[in-house]
Amino acid sequence: MKLLPTLVCSAVLAGAMVFAPVASADQQLAASMCDYVAADDRNRFRKVLSDYRLRLRNIYDGVVCNGESLVRHAFRSNANDVGEFIIRQLPGSQIADSGDIEWAQANGFGDTPLFASLQDRAGS
Repeated sequence: MKLLPTLVCSAVLAGAMVFAPVASADQQLAASMCDYVAADDRNRFRKVLSDYRLRLRNIYDGVVCNGESLVRHAFRSNANDVGEFIIRQLPGSQIADSGDIEWAQANGFGDTPLFASLQDRAGS
């Protein structure tokens, strides 16, 4: 009977060790995505999504670059190609609900091509 708690404890510790590298890999993946946005490298950004079989709409809220969303990071980095790609991959309702349109206007990005794409996709 003392063997069961030992096995459970071992399984929990082994599980913790298995998941620790996954969190690190997720952080590296997010950092790579942020770097590709900053460099306006749409091809590499798309390749990361494809290689890991990710849908941007499913991970968008979890990826943060310098405390900002991917779209806001694209605005600040003047990354029009990647920014338009990101906007096209997201549902219009998600863009409308994100507050990115108001943020872009408030931060002086209201007359950029990326802002026009953002408004078109949101339907406003």
